[in-house]
Amino acid sequence: MDTNTTSAWKIMWKEVYQDKAALIGLILFAIIVTTVYIWALFIDGDVAGVVDRNTLLIRQIPPQSGFPLGTDPAGRDMLSQLILSARNSFNIAFLVTIGGAVIGILFGLIAGYYGGNVDNVLMRLLNFVGMVPAIMLVIVFVTLIPNYSVTTFALIMIGVFAWQGTAWLIRIKSLQQGRLDYVSASKTLGTPNIVIIFREVLPNLVSIIVSNLTINLAANMGIETGLTFLGLGLPFGTPSLGRLIFYARMPANLTGRWWLWLPAALLIIIMMLCINFVGQALNRAADAKKRTK
Repeated sequence: MDTNTTSAWKIMWKEVYQDKAALIGLILFAIIVTTVYIWALFIDGDVAGVVDRNTLLIRQIPPQSGFPLGTDPAGRDMLSQLILSARNSFNIAFLVTIGGAVIGILFGLIAGYYGGNVDNVLMRLLNFVGMVPAIMLVIVFVTLIPNYSVTTFALIMIGVFAWQGTAWLIRIKSLQQGRLDYVSASKTLGTPNIVIIFREVLPNLVSIIVSNLTINLAANMGIETGLTFLGLGLPFGTPSLGRLIFYARMPANLTGRWWLWLPAALLIIIMMLCINFVGQALNRAADAKKRTK
């Protein structure tokens, strides 16, 4: 790890550490994610018991023995469903964020560094993709692909819209970096372009990339939840926070059966707030990195 990258990480950590809301948000985020993934491992051995109907346990009001969050209209444990739903939503958010970042960073770096005709061609492609309504593409893909899974849905989200914003951002920053003296000096010394891009330009964009990743993580989590809430996300029968929140559409559930949807809604709100606080600190870190140059 070179000096620029190390400096960027130090500045980011300093901003997060000094911001109490961001630090608490980061710790709480880590605790929730760790708890969900570890707890889900114990539930995996009895998935059938979580998703199968049990007419003897319909709408158990919490707290009940063995059912701290009660049961749903099919007699299924709401706490176990919440854990599995959160894991699926987290999986999609992480996969889409990382996958979109890889594609967007590569796309933006190539377009911004080379410029000229390469930039024109790639930007025309990006503009064309951006003109197509993302929701319509999602509907087409989930209709054409039978029996799609969490991974398949994540790949659909990556291909449809997850990489476009990152590509625009990195392209702009790469254009700026390409005009700086250190890039010109490296070209004069005969350094290969691929080496300049990944060894010199990319490390100078670390703070921008991490800040953008944080924003995209929250956005992708919200998009997945919203699409599933609308019936365009994960297939029926797959636990999802969006499907749990869907219970709130029924007036009887909204007012009298809060345990069906409120824990999922609160979890989404808490996760969004945690990511938002950390993201604000990372944005300041990116600005601080600029000021140090």
